[in-house]
Amino acid sequence: MADDLLDSPEKTDVPGVGPLLAAAVAGVGGAERPGQVKMAEAVAHAIESGEHLAVQAGTGTGKSLAYLVPAVRHAVAENACVAVSTATIALQRQLVERDLPRLAESLTPLLGREPAFAILKGRRNYLCLHRMQVDEPDDPDEILFDAQSVSATGRQVQRIHEWAETTETGDRDELVPGVSEQAWRQVAVSARECLGAQRCPFGTECYAERARDKAGEADVVVTNHALLAIDALEEFQVLPEHDVAIIDEAHELVDRVTSVATAELSASAVEFAARRCGRLIEEDLADRLKEAGEALQPILADTNAGRMDVLPQALGGVLLSIRDAAYGCATALRTSLKTAEDDAERLGAGRAALTALEEIHDTAGRLLETFEADLASRHDVVWLDRPFTEDSRRPTALRVAPLGVGGLLRERLFGRRTTVLTSATLSLGGSFEPLARQWGLPSLGTAADGAAEASEPPEGDEPAKKDGAERPLRWSGLDVGSPFDHARSGILYIARQLPQPGRDGLPEAYLTELTELIEAAGGRTLGLFSSMRAAKQAAEALRGRLAHPLLCQGDDSTTQLIKQFTDDEATCLFGTLSLWQGVDVPGPSLRLVVIDRIPFPRPDDPLSSARQRAVAAHGGNGFMAVAATHAALLLAQGAGRLLRSMTDRGVVAILDPRLATARYGGFLRSSLPPFWTTFDSATVKAALRRLDSAG
Repeated sequence: MADDLLDSPEKTDVPGVGPLLAAAVAGVGGAERPGQVKMAEAVAHAIESGEHLAVQAGTGTGKSLAYLVPAVRHAVAENACVAVSTATIALQRQLVERDLPRLAESLTPLLGREPAFAILKGRRNYLCLHRMQVDEPDDPDEILFDAQSVSATGRQVQRIHEWAETTETGDRDELVPGVSEQAWRQVAVSARECLGAQRCPFGTECYAERARDKAGEADVVVTNHALLAIDALEEFQVLPEHDVAIIDEAHELVDRVTSVATAELSASAVEFAARRCGRLIEEDLADRLKEAGEALQPILADTNAGRMDVLPQALGGVLLSIRDAAYGCATALRTSLKTAEDDAERLGAGRAALTALEEIHDTAGRLLETFEADLASRHDVVWLDRPFTEDSRRPTALRVAPLGVGGLLRERLFGRRTTVLTSATLSLGGSFEPLARQWGLPSLGTAADGAAEASEPPEGDEPAKKDGAERPLRWSGLDVGSPFDHARSGILYIARQLPQPGRDGLPEAYLTELTELIEAAGGRTLGLFSSMRAAKQAAEALRGRLAHPLLCQGDDSTTQLIKQFTDDEATCLFGTLSLWQGVDVPGPSLRLVVIDRIPFPRPDDPLSSARQRAVAAHGGNGFMAVAATHAALLLAQGAGRLLRSMTDRGVVAILDPRLATARYGGFLRSSLPPFWTTFDSATVKAALRRLDSAG
């Protein structure tokens, strides 16, 4: 890669990335980091060449500036727009509230104008001023409400109305503390339900439209993986036109896109759609849909939960009835709405009802189409999802999800714009290819330059295209390392002497080892468990053994728990997978990260098991491609919680001996940060005591 990418202008008098990065780093009071410079150079090269880039940048690299600087430079030089997508609200806020304002201030003198940036989320994230005027409850499961939950929801809706008097953005994330999804549904609409700015009485004041207008004028638009997926899935444009996409937290991209592409069908949702449209069309049409929904309920109750490879005849008949009845209702409703062009209230209710009907129709049709194909050639997997507890408000539902999203990403993302994917965890087992396969990128093979090119996609997928022409996909992977000296700052302890984990909760030997490790560390422990059941079992067992405060996920809000954990150095915090990527605690409050077992997906997980079977059917190793890759990613994310600043020291303890003894252990270990590794319990506990004594 040419050095002049860092220092020389391309087509304009805009300075090169090197001077701009130096100004940006100085503006935040930082120091130049080799990994950051290397990454900025690579991103600049990718944007210039059109070659996609996957770049792993460890915590402390300063990767946000490393991709924002070349992104801003390109946008200003080419009068273009760059989309930056994240997975978490926390990173969105960091970019919009801290990184981009500082960057704009630092670069304005060099660029000759102030770079503009904006944040854009899905329409449901913004308050709908018209929807607020409608008092009708909007929840397909409202029949499950008890008086207490209805009252609580009402209080939350009232608080939203009070907040609406002062908010300037209408952004749900600015409402603190937040409200339940049930309450927010009363004041928000989806893109399909929206009347449109021209028809809506509040079109000129609409928060979502204002956000879209601002994004349309921005050099950099910050969004999320879900909206990025919707932009790729839908035929209409959601994001502003952009020629470069930068995906931070890219290790979560496949799961977020899969989630957006997953649909569900429940009896309560069908009945809800029937009630909504029943006020706007002939009663007998709505009754037909309502009866079909009522027929679905007992069939789902008698169907086993889990993956469905064969469609029961009775269920198939009901799905056909639901699909056809929803189509009839939707057709009648569209005709009815033609006479409601000047009636905003009726039009709003009609659009909401039509959206519910279309979702019911499309999902029922998709379920039926899935079973029409041979098992080996299906692109979707279907399962019955039943809540674990009877008091759960989540209904029993049929779910349908794509077996993979690589084809979609290859055609709709990589085939249309230059894409940079980055995270602290992208290389698994020493290679980018496990995740690249899931993204739909070709194998790097043995290319000497570390890049791959493919004009022919894997079997069963369409080639990537740009402007109607087939576009070869070229990409490269780069690991810029970490500023941390992992081997000197951290120890990886694998408890090889412990028994293998079982299905009946944590063995007593695990609880004993965990107790002794925490005592040696003086508390200061983040326990990351593969299930809520295991986290609670450990918390209940250890509260009677430890002299240190112990918090467990669910005791309070996650934000409050992390604050308590950070403020009191002796405190321990136990949680599940959802905490693995959300905890950032630099300093002496965290000296020990404990992971109870290798986080493989459950053997009965419908999507994971179907994906493993599909890989095996094509001659691959389904376990390594799906289960081991999933586990490696989560292990790396969990272990990454330990070192968050240059002065951090500590231990990552994995109690599952299979990490040392199983054949796949080498792949998993090579996915972890390069800590000094030991199997000796006494050595680790002595090191923790020394750290505790040092304070």
